[in-house]
Amino acid sequence: MSYIGNTPAEKYQTLQKQSFTTSATTGYTLSYSVSSPQDIALYINNVRQNPNSSYTVSGTTLTLTSATTGTDVMYAVFLGKSVGTIAPALGSVTRNMLANPWQSVQTTAFTAVAGYAYPCNTTSAAFTVTLPSSASVGDTIQIVDYAGTFATNNITLTSSLNIEGSSNKLLTTNREGVTITYADATQGWVATSGVNSGDQALDPTVYSADFLVIAGGGSGSGSAFSGGGGAGGYRNSYSSETSGGGGGSETNLTFNGEVVYTITVGAGGAGGASDSLGNDGGVSSISGSNITDITTVGGGTGVNGGLVGLDGGSGGGGTRVAFTTTLGGSGTSNQGFDGGRGTYTSGAGAGGGGGGGAGGVGQQGSTVDSNTSGGNGGIGLASAITGSSVSRGGGGGGSTYDNTAGVGTSGGGNGAKNSTSTQATAGTANTGGGGGGGAHISNTPTGASGGSGVVILRMPTASYSGTTTGSPTVSTSGTDTILIYNASGSYTG
Repeated sequence: MSYIGNTPAEKYQTLQKQSFTTSATTGYTLSYSVSSPQDIALYINNVRQNPNSSYTVSGTTLTLTSATTGTDVMYAVFLGKSVGTIAPALGSVTRNMLANPWQSVQTTAFTAVAGYAYPCNTTSAAFTVTLPSSASVGDTIQIVDYAGTFATNNITLTSSLNIEGSSNKLLTTNREGVTITYADATQGWVATSGVNSGDQALDPTVYSADFLVIAGGGSGSGSAFSGGGGAGGYRNSYSSETSGGGGGSETNLTFNGEVVYTITVGAGGAGGASDSLGNDGGVSSISGSNITDITTVGGGTGVNGGLVGLDGGSGGGGTRVAFTTTLGGSGTSNQGFDGGRGTYTSGAGAGGGGGGGAGGVGQQGSTVDSNTSGGNGGIGLASAITGSSVSRGGGGGGSTYDNTAGVGTSGGGNGAKNSTSTQATAGTANTGGGGGGGAHISNTPTGASGGSGVVILRMPTASYSGTTTGSPTVSTSGTDTILIYNASGSYTG
């Protein structure tokens, strides 16, 4: 088609129309609010009415000067409700005509907004970018390494929504640029494109965590003159605190944000029944695909019947055999000490040796006034990994006939005393303490059970994922979060 002058632009306009059911009245309700009579064209029986004299409007109220009848046909066209659509010519919209999504250079922590791009400068320090907590599928955000320093000072991405199925991710490659798109509630924000990002645009978070891992304590045996149970193996990385058996403080763990770490808490060894040998404590451990497992050995059983005390994290106490005594069991290097030797003095009776502790060897009993005592359990160790100092990992006391029974400390139980029918006591739960040795009481000598172990983790609160099983006790101290596992479970980094 030919035109005089410029070719008209493609414009389309749609006007809203409302038909009325009429009756003998002057009042009607409009579908849309209007501000003046000129905003509508009113027709009665196809005759347009004068907006100055035939009707008035106020919002959605239409008032006629004269009443209609039930046979009238009336409709209104909303002139002020028009919607215009213009199709711009191909190639006529340029980039500088659109809103610019690129923001100013960011140098400190901020909360990103969907649809925007952020150059981030970590020259001075690493910082955190919080992604939106509410998002629609397809929302995007771009992050770019402005100064080429992400490898030295990482960007941490965090969100109350998931980020590739977890809570935090890192940007760790110099000159990396990444587009992050919201996918769904399961995966949350995912990387959909990247520059200089390698095989994995969003890296898992990596951080250090300290540990205290204590195995279950060994029990005492069920017989006269039984030795006390050895404490569970004791390994510690917190601060400059030592591990058991005279070992030094260990190197802390490096946790990875995508790894599930399995926590195993060893049970205390069950006490020996009448004339029966007791039981070693259970193993405690932390295991994960990117770490060397931290494993502690259960405490050795305090023995009866002429046996040598059993080896363990800390060794079990020895006993009497015929007219001599047996040695205590050996402790494990860097976990616990040896158990004490049994005691026998001709004419003065006998006593069981104390179980070894994390902090010292089990003791051999002594003879006083022709009566032989049981040996005290080896001492434990104190740790402030939870924010306050707590002693754990003591050996159980050895039993005696009629002198002083061996005493346990730091969670270790006391030995039995035959002459007063005083039964042995168990090691304290979640200390790894050894159980007390049994004595020949009313022909029912029963050794006491060892205390269960414990696993404690301490990490920066900023890195704590909050994903656990096994119901650990969670607390904070300063800038750190502490998890105390009194039973087996897991932690996702």
